[in-house]
Amino acid sequence: TMRLQAPQFQALFTPGLRSVAELFEKKNYELRIAGGAVRDLLSGVTPQDIDFATTATPAEMKEMFTAAGVRLINNKGEKHGTITARLHEQNFEITTLRIDVVTDGRHAEVEFTTDWHKDAERRDLTVNSMFLGLDGTLYDFFNGYEDLKNKKIRFVGKAAERIQEDYLRILRYFRFYGRIAEKPGDHEPITLQAIKENAKGLAGISGERIWVELKKILLGNHVNHLVQLMYELDIAQYIGLPLDGNLEEFARVSKNIQNLSPKPMTVLTSLFKGKDDVTNLDLRLKISKEEKNLGLFLVKHRQELTKGSGPEPLRPYQDFLMDSREANTNSKIFELLKYQGEEQLLKEMQEWTVPSFPVSGHDLRKMGVSSGKEIGTALQQLRDEWKKSGYHMDKEELLSCLKKL
Repeated sequence: TMRLQAPQFQALFTPGLRSVAELFEKKNYELRIAGGAVRDLLSGVTPQDIDFATTATPAEMKEMFTAAGVRLINNKGEKHGTITARLHEQNFEITTLRIDVVTDGRHAEVEFTTDWHKDAERRDLTVNSMFLGLDGTLYDFFNGYEDLKNKKIRFVGKAAERIQEDYLRILRYFRFYGRIAEKPGDHEPITLQAIKENAKGLAGISGERIWVELKKILLGNHVNHLVQLMYELDIAQYIGLPLDGNLEEFARVSKNIQNLSPKPMTVLTSLFKGKDDVTNLDLRLKISKEEKNLGLFLVKHRQELTKGSGPEPLRPYQDFLMDSREANTNSKIFELLKYQGEEQLLKEMQEWTVPSFPVSGHDLRKMGVSSGKEIGTALQQLRDEWKKSGYHMDKEELLSCLKKL
């Protein structure tokens, strides 16, 4: 058996974890690190959050923690077998080993077990089905470590069975593929077959759950390959994507955007031909208002709001921003520049501070312009002159300009 001694693993042993481990040891309950955290540790990554699994039932854990005076946090997870304990300013989520008794493609009814193999069997992918003892011993029933080293993404057991337990696993497969696989196109044919045959099951999954996975796919590696695959395997229509998505544009933009940290919506919009596609996505996935507005903005302006041909390529974007009456226009313009692959202009635009118009109505009154209407007209004319100058003219220059006008 393999034993992990990595510094990332040693770093987990906070005072809180030591106390938790002691309690479980005293009672002879087994406690191991589970799932994604094991995958991260084996990859040399410090896990963001750590899930623990145990042979103790929720009732046994509650009794043990309460007797030791440990605070328990909300009981929402309890029916799934999860207890959250707080020790030394740190939360520990600990879940009883379980078997899925009934699954309907969305949720599972579970019963508790003390069999680690049976618990690993109901997890989605081999790389997520490993456990790590607190002494560093790896428990790996489905060759997850081998797959991780070879950068292979495979379902635990039969792909079709795992997918039918929860259809969202189709998208989880894509997400982890984009995170772990080295090159596009390295799938087992039987897996792709199972995904295609069960794609329709995604129609019954809530939009919110789909959007969480889809956003991660859009920001991962191989995104162009994975989205093309969604169309080949008939998934697109069930997750709110347009039937006739613009795959050429998607290929171009996903390449443009590689190192520019775009928002997920910026990448996705390249599939869309018009605003109806954004509306339909919103109906299916319940995206946020900000995401919807960004999609509509990009669809509307991606063609005609482009860099200037002269010595000032940024001018069209600056003018657009100065004329805009809406909030966060600048962040939308940043996303548009990413979409267009304009890395250099993006840097310059991010460093540009929006100048404020130096003349006020008060200045004009001092110069003897009295009627409100005249002040309004004069201000607008000066604004236009100021814009023509690239926002460089100062108050004096503008006011002397007014005399000429």
